[in-house]
Amino acid sequence: MARAPKPPPLRPRKAPRQPRSEHTVAALLEAAAQVLEQDGMEGFNTNAVAQRAGVGIGSLYQYFPGKESLILALMRREDERFDAEALMALSQPTAADALKSFVAACVRQQLLRPNLARLLDVEQARPEFRKEASSSMTLQAILLATVERTDLPTQARPDVAARDLLAIIRGMTDAAGARGEVDIADLQRRIEPAVFGYLRMAPDQA
Repeated sequence: MARAPKPPPLRPRKAPRQPRSEHTVAALLEAAAQVLEQDGMEGFNTNAVAQRAGVGIGSLYQYFPGKESLILALMRREDERFDAEALMALSQPTAADALKSFVAACVRQQLLRPNLARLLDVEQARPEFRKEASSSMTLQAILLATVERTDLPTQARPDVAARDLLAIIRGMTDAAGARGEVDIADLQRRIEPAVFGYLRMAPDQA
C-alpha cells in the first residue's frame, strides 16, 4: 500500500533573535504578501519571495522550510495585527463606541489589502492550516465583553449575541472583499445598522 504523502513542514526553522535577523524575516513576510497580492497562489514560491525581498534563497531557508511555512507565518502576522486593533475596542468609553471600533477593525482588515485577505482566507480553510492558525475565540471574547456592558440593552443570551454579531460582521466584510470593494467608510456605514439593529439600539446612542 502506498504511503500517504508527507505533509509540508509548517513551522519556521528558527526564530529570529537579533535585530538584523528580525528585519530579514519581516522583509520576507512582506515580500510574501506582495507576491500573493500580485501573482496569486499560482505565482507564489520561495524563489519569488526571496527575489522580492532582496535576499538569497539560502537566507529564506534559514527561517522557512517552504512556501507553506511562509503562508502560515503570514497568516499569523495578519492575525496578530488584527487582534491588536480589535482589542482596542475594549478601551472605548461607551459600548456603542466599542462596537464601532470593532467593526472598523474588521473592515480595515478585509479591505485595506483585499487580495491578500481573500487569498489568506482561502488558504486558512485548508485542513493543515486550520489546525495551526488562530481561532476566532479572541474576537468572540471581545464582543461578549462589549455585549455585557451595562450601557447596551440587556441580551438574554450574551454568548449567542456575541457569536451572531461576529457572524454578521464577518459575513458582510467577507462578501464585500469577494466583490472587490475598497471603500472602507461605506462598508462601515452599512455594517453598523445591522449590528445595532440586532441589539435594538441606534448607532448614535452612547
